[in-house]
Amino acid sequence: MANYLLSYHGGHLADTEEGIREVMVRFGEWFDELGSALVDRGNPIGRIATISGKDGLVEGGGANPVTGYTVIQAESLEAAIKLARGCPVVVAGQQVEIGETFSAM
Repeated sequence: MANYLLSYHGGHLADTEEGIREVMVRFGEWFDELGSALVDRGNPIGRIATISGKDGLVEGGGANPVTGYTVIQAESLEAAIKLARGCPVVVAGQQVEIGETFSAM
């Protein structure tokens, strides 16, 4: 089995404590559904910068910055996609990018 990085694009934490609790409950329910496939619950992403090119130009987060992540384990990319469909970020109409990770060293 491989690990897959789910990179969230779009959305943000709610502006009220009640809204934040609601989002956290939805993530908790999704994490429960993932069961043993959940490797790392991840976190939201705060401030972001992009370093580009040989000169190391630093800009804001780009056109579609990452807003959070989770790591799951699945038999294949197709299986990871199926698991990711229940993510609250997807359900809210935002994007989740799914990438297989592998050990390079």
